[in-house]
Amino acid sequence: MNIFRTALLMAAMTALFMTVGALIGGQTGMIFALMFAVATNFFAYWNADKMVLKMYKAREVGAREAPELVSIVHGLAMKAQVPNPKIYLIENPQPNAFATGRNPENAAVAATTGLLKLLNRAEIEAVMAHELAHVKNRDTLTMTLTATIAGAISMLAQFGLFFGGNRNNGIGILGTILVVLLAPMAAMLVQMAISRTREFAADKTGAEICGNPMALASALNKLHRGAGDTTNEAAEKNPATAHIFIVNPLHGLRFDKLFSTHPRMEERISRLSAMAGGSSAHHYMNQQETKRPHSNRRRGPWG
Repeated sequence: MNIFRTALLMAAMTALFMTVGALIGGQTGMIFALMFAVATNFFAYWNADKMVLKMYKAREVGAREAPELVSIVHGLAMKAQVPNPKIYLIENPQPNAFATGRNPENAAVAATTGLLKLLNRAEIEAVMAHELAHVKNRDTLTMTLTATIAGAISMLAQFGLFFGGNRNNGIGILGTILVVLLAPMAAMLVQMAISRTREFAADKTGAEICGNPMALASALNKLHRGAGDTTNEAAEKNPATAHIFIVNPLHGLRFDKLFSTHPRMEERISRLSAMAGGSSAHHYMNQQETKRPHSNRRRGPWG
């Protein structure tokens, strides 16, 4: 169902892209837009992972720098039947994580130091399983393409605003203005819907990989609270990358469900609880709530 919905949303995004190109620039504009999108996608396909890792000043770590984290990721990769990804650490107090890469053979997972200090081992395993689920499901490529198409639609809208659009499209000046204003918003909504769909899928697959849905639910609960209490300055400067993180890293604006890059946390936890079984899930979450914070955990093995 998630794959079918994603395919429909991708088709809607593509159709919107072609329609906007035709309305604003006619056949020439549509061809220009298509060429721009292909070129941008080609660049993003080969370079998006490097750009986002550099943006967050992530450093690659190995068994010497972070033996426990590397052991966790490699063990989960074997369970998920994907190649071992490169592992990165981000010096950032906000607890969060993301995956990137154009395919499973060229994937990377990154975790912040804040995440490693906040979560216990079972929860870290669950988060890394979630990120490997994105790799396994090839969500990193899907989200790169949707972000690129959304950007191309915004570029088309700006092109139409600057040049006045296609005078022979039959929708008139007012229609062109409406397309210019509404098309980027529509593209953003479709992109966010795809992002939310892929997060639900990664939660489910990640829980299956680690075999512990409630560890993931507990981790999401802690990360959601931790991210809300800690500012990620790099993410605030680059809000277009918010969708790649396991929980929303942004502050300041509280959009409703329609404008969120992530599903509602209550719904994510509810679905994971259903996977684990209601009574056992309730008991597990109560246990996690009553435990003391892990601020005094040993930090050496994580780098």
